[in-house]
Amino acid sequence: MKPLLSTTDLGLKPTKKGKVRDIFDLGDKLFIVATDRISAFDIILPDPIPKKGIVLTQITYFWAELLKDIIETHLLPLNINYLPEEFKKHFEILKLRSMLCKKTTVLPVECIVRGYLSGSGFKEYYKTGSVCGIKLPSGLLESQQLPEPIFTPSTKADVGHDENISFNEVVKIIGKEKARFIKQKSIELYQKAAKFALTKGIIIADTKFEFGYDEKNNKIILIDEFLTPDSSRFWPTDKYEIGNSQPSFDKQFVRDYLETLSWDKKSPAPKLPQEVIETTSKKYCEIYSLLTGKEI
Repeated sequence: MKPLLSTTDLGLKPTKKGKVRDIFDLGDKLFIVATDRISAFDIILPDPIPKKGIVLTQITYFWAELLKDIIETHLLPLNINYLPEEFKKHFEILKLRSMLCKKTTVLPVECIVRGYLSGSGFKEYYKTGSVCGIKLPSGLLESQQLPEPIFTPSTKADVGHDENISFNEVVKIIGKEKARFIKQKSIELYQKAAKFALTKGIIIADTKFEFGYDEKNNKIILIDEFLTPDSSRFWPTDKYEIGNSQPSFDKQFVRDYLETLSWDKKSPAPKLPQEVIETTSKKYCEIYSLLTGKEI
């Protein structure tokens, strides 16, 4: 299966291009294609990761079904008859990596839930004893499970880095009622997903959700991809060891490789060796198989 770097390679013209996804406005719906692009340090790398877009899409569909009792999502059945002609001739290439979605007004907040102390959260805790202004018990070690999951939101930046914000700042941005709702739902979604993942030998250390307001039905729903290797830290339980960084099923492997270079983390990004590309693809496919019991 040939990697897809961009839908423009198929002669299609996306309305908007993100780091990974190409988005098409179909009027009352959105058609979102997850390409095989990969970014690191907010820079898109020149090499695609085979099957990555398929994994992101199919794992999102999997979680949507598992978590449907908590909140509605923006996902609609992907029926070829709903699509314009230019997509139909490429449907075999697009079908496993595409989502047909309801349109919403996106809430401009990244909803991050942390169940374990890792990454930037551990660095901040090591310096201040807090994560995003939330005071934590003293003496916690890297990768240690937190007493309870914490909600650490950030701004949603189209370009550049997101910035951590407090819950009070979320209230200022979207209002108290919406802020409380997305915090509650984010934690509920994380807890149910994390509990399920443990039965498959996987720790979900942290993850990110996004929400949109469905004006037609006057409700907030879950949007974008969720609980994927691009938006979560997945660790194998059989190799989990408190006090160290953990092996993971996500793009940390690519970040670790890039950290060995003298790259200044500005565009253009360096090319990836074939070994790094293949290993990363394998990690994405493996987490999908472990969680769903299916093969890509």
